[in-house]
Amino acid sequence: MKIRAVEFIKSAAKPAHYPEYDFPEIAFAGRSNVGKSSLINTLINRKDMVKTSSRPGCTQLINFFLVNFPDTGDVPQEELSLVDLPGYGYAKVSKKIRAQWQPMVETYVGTRRNLLGLILLMDIRRDPGKEELDMVRWLETKQMPCLLVLTKADKLSKTKQLKQLDAACKAFNRDRDGIVLFSAKTRQGRRIIWDEIHNLIDWYQEEE
Repeated sequence: MKIRAVEFIKSAAKPAHYPEYDFPEIAFAGRSNVGKSSLINTLINRKDMVKTSSRPGCTQLINFFLVNFPDTGDVPQEELSLVDLPGYGYAKVSKKIRAQWQPMVETYVGTRRNLLGLILLMDIRRDPGKEELDMVRWLETKQMPCLLVLTKADKLSKTKQLKQLDAACKAFNRDRDGIVLFSAKTRQGRRIIWDEIHNLIDWYQEEE
């Protein structure tokens, strides 16, 4: 996947502050410290475009990035917006900040017209929780496509990876093709995620 340039655009909390471009947009959501920043950096082949931290709860605003793909002749230049949503579920963040996150994310998903889909990340070492199940159900009511990704796959053996994958499939009523195993360390799953993103972009462009 060739990427010509990646640019951090801005952070925002309210629709009035969102970037005004209408490029196709993909958002990333998940618990604090689930590996959102690492996944986005792996996708765009950058080490630290999205800041990673060992301290959960650092992302407290909606962060917008713009990815520019080169003109290859057969495929014209295209641009894609990637959005890092605030993590959830970290108890040590103040109650005031935690209370702001849910409406911030719900407003973004509910009002952002160029949002094509959401990628929901879950640590493969954890079983899906109420937050993840509730979010997927809520996205379904919004008819918002949602790709499920199990991160940090390299932390488990192949056998245990498949066991957790099957548990997630049962919890979300999906088959194995509907959930991606991902590792920032080995880059496992990177191509599959990009394929899913480009499928959404193709659909978006056909609808335009």
